[in-house]
Amino acid sequence: MSAAPDEGKARRAYSTLRHHDFRLLWGAEIASTTGSQMQRVAIAWQVYDLTGDALKLGLLGLARFVPIVIFGLLGGVLADQRDRRHLLFVSQSALMLCSFILAALTFTGTMSIWAIYGMTVLTGALTAIGRPARQALIPALVPRDELAGAISMNTLSYQVATVAGPAFGGFAISALGLGWVYVFDALSFVVVLAAVFLMQIRPAPIGVTGKATQAIVEGFAFLRSSPILLGVMSVDFIATFFGAITTLMPIFADDVLGSGPGTLGLLLAAPAAGSVIGGAIMSARPIAVRPGLGVLAAIVVYGFAILAFGLSTSLAVSLGFLALSGASDAVSMILRTTLRNLVTPDHLLGRISATHSMFAMGGPQLGEFRAGAMASVMGAGPAVALGGALTVVSTVIIARLVPGIRRYTASSEPI
Repeated sequence: MSAAPDEGKARRAYSTLRHHDFRLLWGAEIASTTGSQMQRVAIAWQVYDLTGDALKLGLLGLARFVPIVIFGLLGGVLADQRDRRHLLFVSQSALMLCSFILAALTFTGTMSIWAIYGMTVLTGALTAIGRPARQALIPALVPRDELAGAISMNTLSYQVATVAGPAFGGFAISALGLGWVYVFDALSFVVVLAAVFLMQIRPAPIGVTGKATQAIVEGFAFLRSSPILLGVMSVDFIATFFGAITTLMPIFADDVLGSGPGTLGLLLAAPAAGSVIGGAIMSARPIAVRPGLGVLAAIVVYGFAILAFGLSTSLAVSLGFLALSGASDAVSMILRTTLRNLVTPDHLLGRISATHSMFAMGGPQLGEFRAGAMASVMGAGPAVALGGALTVVSTVIIARLVPGIRRYTASSEPI
């Protein structure tokens, strides 16, 4: 394992923006993620408007989870075999087309619940294929001793976008209608395509050979030899499975808090606002000496915040606990991602990034289905509160079963 970046560089994570190509990718991440978050708000509101059914909202999570499982590892193999820039360009172009299709169906009044589910599965597959290429591209754009700072800044850009996206999406639904939200999402991909085209660095394909199954087995073999990575990914998956609540936000906005799309935007933006604060603080600090312990502590705080939100009937209190959940999630995300990139060899970055994405994205998406199913039986508030409690309990159990997570230090070899 490489040594952690020195403290001075970690405290100046923003200095990584002086690298032209990383700056392009960073800006593109803000634009495309903002658009994607706007789309998620629109889809959730459209499903609830069409059906009024919590279970059907939960099925959106399942529709996103299935393609992650099927195509996630394939995306990692492709990222290690092919030109990562080209793969990113193709996947983003296809996602732009999907958004235009959603807009067309909405404007013509031909949108149906099954069309939404179908397009959700398709966009999930394209995201699963393109995301590993984007993540694995970062180490080629900055010096290795600035990688931790680049990851912090990349995470911060994601959190900024997830503040702007839900808020813009909720207000755009009220002011302009659902169709225009999908148009804005489609146009956001133009920024990504321009950034990829303008990059000066042309990283050559890693040249991984052999069948896809062999490449996947090689990636799993590395994970098996790095239990600290596998343990941290596992605790994140379990926590996000129990703590996922995004799909239920239309119910909280409309029924629990008695408002509409504008409040929905605020509820979805609050966790991201907290994430920006958490990400900004992390980007100004050196890597934690015990990142595994930091991940566990952050997830426990996240669970308590979700529990409190589920019990709240006040908008101000709800926004506060959602912001706390976002801040703790950002801390956990930065520590996990930094650790992953520092300990993973370049020729495995795509596959390990894909596996990480399966854990990080699969947990909340499958959790959304769990939340919707539970909410249809016991109500949204109790379902969310119970999920928060189970997040805390499961994290404590894993911390005791895998003590290496909390004992691991940034200067040690994987244990």
